[in-house]
Amino acid sequence: MPADDVLDRELAGLDQLELTTTTTRSFASRAWTATWPKLTAIGIVVLFWQILVWREWRPSFVLPGPADVARQLWEDLGTPELWRAIGYTMQRAVIGFALALVIGGIIGLLVSRSRILRIAIGSLITGLQTMPSIAWFPLAILLFQLTEQAILFVVVLGAAPSIANGIIAGVDSVPPSLRRVGRTLGARGIPLYRDIIVPAAMPAMLAGLKQGWAFSWRSLMAGELLVIIPGTQSLGTRLQFAREFSDTTSLIATMIVILVIGIAVDTLVFGKIERGVLRRRGLLVDDTAVTTSNRSSRRELASAAAGR
Repeated sequence: MPADDVLDRELAGLDQLELTTTTTRSFASRAWTATWPKLTAIGIVVLFWQILVWREWRPSFVLPGPADVARQLWEDLGTPELWRAIGYTMQRAVIGFALALVIGGIIGLLVSRSRILRIAIGSLITGLQTMPSIAWFPLAILLFQLTEQAILFVVVLGAAPSIANGIIAGVDSVPPSLRRVGRTLGARGIPLYRDIIVPAAMPAMLAGLKQGWAFSWRSLMAGELLVIIPGTQSLGTRLQFAREFSDTTSLIATMIVILVIGIAVDTLVFGKIERGVLRRRGLLVDDTAVTTSNRSSRRELASAAAGR
């Protein structure tokens, strides 16, 4: 038997010792694998919804069927009013989350560095995080009246504590050995945080950012329902007007848009960033690439040993 065939058979036996079996799949196959569980979950929800409609659990003008809502949603997507409302709401969301990120980030880093600040306001941050966003609106309206500032005030208060707590938890999770290594290499103060602590704490910080986004998005929707500014059209005002006119079909269609935007931001923005961070730390790797690399390395080592 040729030497190459013997080597291939031996390497094939070693390949069976891999913890996972990986195969090269097409993009369509990977996309289907990532999509079909979501489609199945959506199908179950829609089926349950349709069963309620068939059993006439509520009148059709109170609980319309999925087909009626889908038709209304398709019509709304073809109108510029919905897209203007989406754009206006997303503008508020970006501004509010950016302010919360700056404020929460500064507070989180300061508290994580100072023991006195942690004792003084550490529990206060957690208390603010657990406080319902809706409870801030009476104060926000008294302070800022029915203005954009009232909505942004509540969005920031809803998101900043979660971001600060995520940063504090991330810094606390950094192993002491990394800090000692950084100090041994001469890093002190800001360079130590910039080059050692913050990169090591990034996965936990990202979890705090995702939670902060969820709180800010929820606070924004509550704000747009309660604070309606004349001359503006947002997703919240569409919900409020649909409720006032008892237009349940448009109400549910708008709720679906809000849900899809929340999921899309979490998946396409935070999910992508999180995968990139985990991949750079070796916590999320391409198994196929690793297996191929391992096979190539073993072949080179085996060839070198045979040459000797």
